[in-house]
Amino acid sequence: MSTGQPDSPRLIADIGGTNARFALVRADRDVPTDEMTLRGADYPDFGAAAEAYLERVGGPRPVLGFCAIANPVTGDRLRMTNHAWAFSIEQTRRRLGFEHLRFINDFAAQALAIPHLPEGDKVKMGGGEPMARRPIGVLGPGTGLGVSGLIPTPAGEWVPIEGEGGHVTYSPVTPREMEIATALRERHGHCSAERLVSGVGLKATYAAICSLDGVTARNIEPDGISAGAASGEDAQCAETIHVFTMALATTAANLAVTLGALGGIFLCGGILPRLGAQFDEPAFRERFENKGRFREYLSAVPTYLVHAKSPALLGLAKTLGPVAG
Repeated sequence: MSTGQPDSPRLIADIGGTNARFALVRADRDVPTDEMTLRGADYPDFGAAAEAYLERVGGPRPVLGFCAIANPVTGDRLRMTNHAWAFSIEQTRRRLGFEHLRFINDFAAQALAIPHLPEGDKVKMGGGEPMARRPIGVLGPGTGLGVSGLIPTPAGEWVPIEGEGGHVTYSPVTPREMEIATALRERHGHCSAERLVSGVGLKATYAAICSLDGVTARNIEPDGISAGAASGEDAQCAETIHVFTMALATTAANLAVTLGALGGIFLCGGILPRLGAQFDEPAFRERFENKGRFREYLSAVPTYLVHAKSPALLGLAKTLGPVAG
């Protein structure tokens, strides 16, 4: 990708179902600066949000944009799955006056950040040591469920996977999980992993559990479900968090054996850091390894909890690289 004028900043953005995070990559640098988070609902489309950011940050105007979006990128027209934004990349490029504007899947950008994460931004929670130059799996719940991976090349580089693994069919393990999956499938037509392992998934799972238990579901957001579980006074909230954790572990294990992710599985997304002690790491790890004949294989795969604030922005910045002066 051309990097525009040598002394101009480059715009990068991480567009999720709730927030759009913007930053600049300055000349001769490969790290994000001037980070700012805008609520997507406050703007009619990406172009309006980008204009608002550039007006607030001021300074020389970028001529290149490299953006991550929580959506498949298969052509010029983008219509977000978990947000109302729909726009043309080319029309937006002309509107912003850019020479180049490129979009990739948001979790592909998060995956690109993994080799560059400072040690303090990731916490190991079980497994052996990562094997060098072996595939890496990346997934994490936010508004939806993002899934990606990194494949090493003989040249020593990494190729990110731009997939939509959050929409694989959920794999229940216990009879209770099968009941919940059936309830979700009856209501939504398909029970994907995202239908349980995401912000919208927490709400959907809570409603399904309340229905199965014959109690009235309260109108609460994911943070309220977590608070209800933490209080010990709401059995449905507590079970929702447990089912969420088990579903995440099963999805992560499926990704590990599919990719052969002996380089590790990295858990990103905005929900897990907010759960804090409500995220049962030992229970997650036990389910992760519970793969019958492949228990020994998975017991060697390390899992990490990523605490980086904006890994997608870091991945974008590192991919752009510094601009030669």
